[in-house]
Amino acid sequence: MWKYPSENNLFEKFGNYARITGLIFVALGLVGIFYPVFMTLATVTFVAWLMLLAGLIAGSFTYYSNKGDVMGWIKSFILIIISLFLLYYPAGGAATVGLLLSIYFFIDGFTSVWLALFIRPDKLWIIWIINAIFSFIMGAIFIFGWPFTSSYLVGLLVGFSLFFDGIALLIGSSIFTKMMR
Repeated sequence: MWKYPSENNLFEKFGNYARITGLIFVALGLVGIFYPVFMTLATVTFVAWLMLLAGLIAGSFTYYSNKGDVMGWIKSFILIIISLFLLYYPAGGAATVGLLLSIYFFIDGFTSVWLALFIRPDKLWIIWIINAIFSFIMGAIFIFGWPFTSSYLVGLLVGFSLFFDGIALLIGSSIFTKMMR
């Protein structure tokens, strides 16, 4: 049914696409690192457009599948209203994303401590404790400066994430390129 390319062709394509994607991610990451407020607004706008699209799709699905489904209409309506709010008031969206990131960092910190205690006889348990400490620090930075720090911290973190994802893709593409030789 499906025709898969040969393994060598697959690695070659992955290497090429990973290199291009990696360069784009590194460039976007640098934009986020050097212009974090811009990246925060871009992130909130991107999320808002995704929510608007999801609301429209949910509404059309409800319309075509069951017009009497009140919960389907409510879900669609809420997604569209929130997305329009984020598009017209992106600062409020940045504050919300910042609060969600702080919650994420605290949960990550607690789970890292739990994992460290679980593997404690192993030598690597200290790495998880260090990860937990950094997660608690990031969560505290977001909370103590919230909502004002969200305007640049969200973009800065997205920038760092894109930058390091791009570096990982570039390294991965070079590994696959060497495998092809």
